[in-house]
Amino acid sequence: MPELPEVETIKRELEKAVLGKKIADVIINNPRVIREPSRDVFVKEIKNCVIKNILRKGKLLILELSCGKSLAVHLKMTGQLVYPGDAAQSRVSFKLSNGKLLDFNDRRLFGELRLIDDWKSLKFIQGLGPEPFDIDSDRFKVMLGGKKTRIKPLLMDQGFLSGVGNLYAAEALFRAGINPARPANSLTGKEKELLFKEIIDTLKEAIQHKGSSIDQYVQLSGEAGDYVQYHKVYGREGKPCPVCKTAVKRTALGGRGTYFCPQCQK
Repeated sequence: MPELPEVETIKRELEKAVLGKKIADVIINNPRVIREPSRDVFVKEIKNCVIKNILRKGKLLILELSCGKSLAVHLKMTGQLVYPGDAAQSRVSFKLSNGKLLDFNDRRLFGELRLIDDWKSLKFIQGLGPEPFDIDSDRFKVMLGGKKTRIKPLLMDQGFLSGVGNLYAAEALFRAGINPARPANSLTGKEKELLFKEIIDTLKEAIQHKGSSIDQYVQLSGEAGDYVQYHKVYGREGKPCPVCKTAVKRTALGGRGTYFCPQCQK
């Protein structure tokens, strides 16, 4: 699933490409991705609305429209936004006032489009914890507090910290030298500070490189993000650790595959 860097990349690209443009028409090739309202109401209410603002909350994109509605876009596992599109693979295409298409692709139909009055009322939004960029290390240490949960699943919990998923939690923990299976309350104050720093640095670097093209993620242009080449452990099972050359291991933790170096991460 695209995480904060991937969704932030798309958000910034959308701001450059479609901000201020009117949605002239909607082409629906598969209505299953439209979760609310009904297909006909969706088309009727979104047509002729101008895209006024684009937000990102955690892994969710929000397009605020001139008609007072907001289009919430959740890419989930395989969703893509591509511009300019051609509707060849899209589930829904938005024809803009310049004649170009903004395609919402989703091979496995996990993604969601919602046209809503108030995006803040979404259950998903209300359940989000703070984003890493909105807190400091002192707040992070307080949040960890006496948490007994293993640190990797805790970082992935969107109600605890929004935007960080499996990939960037693994990378940040490696860079901080912390074993992903350790209970959060076992971390020292210095380890907590270092982990927070590495979360921030990892996310910033990934944004700079337009995200990681794992599975179906692409930039708005349809091109791959190139941060994969900078991964230290994620997806590198059996390959040498970039620090100590020990083989990177993969294990299951919290129901997800977890990559780590058994030598460097204690």
